[in-house]
Amino acid sequence: MDLKSVLRLIANLNQEKAEYILVGAGALNILGVVRATEDVDFFIRPNLPNIERVKGALRATWDDPSIEEIQADELLSDYPVVRYGPPGETYTVDLMTRLGEAVHYQDLEWEWRELDAVPIRVATPATLYRMKAGTLRAQDHLDAALLKELYGLKGGDGAG
Repeated sequence: MDLKSVLRLIANLNQEKAEYILVGAGALNILGVVRATEDVDFFIRPNLPNIERVKGALRATWDDPSIEEIQADELLSDYPVVRYGPPGETYTVDLMTRLGEAVHYQDLEWEWRELDAVPIRVATPATLYRMKAGTLRAQDHLDAALLKELYGLKGGDGAG
């Protein structure tokens, strides 16, 4: 994954004043749990103005007419995840407004972190723990255990 282009996208999200939260392996890496990944996952606030700001950040990062194919109604529907494959990149960008009924944007706690002088809205360790501890994926259980150990989180609720 090209970290420079990911940071350029995040800087553009900030410039556009988009409401986003970095989750998944990208967030884990920033929090000190190193894990390889082939995508970058963002929860975004589920409203039309914010979705347009996110698309503006994508356009500022990549000159790609297919960005216009990202429709707000997709992100506000029953299946609110869009996967975007930027041209010339080896990773995808996943945009989500919720994961089923289990996780909604407004339920996520986040904090500012910084990487290479770029401020990033990152899910808190406790939030990532809660997101990963209850899934069926073995990798998520491993991630949750590492977060628990690194941040001294307690069992079920993820609170420290």
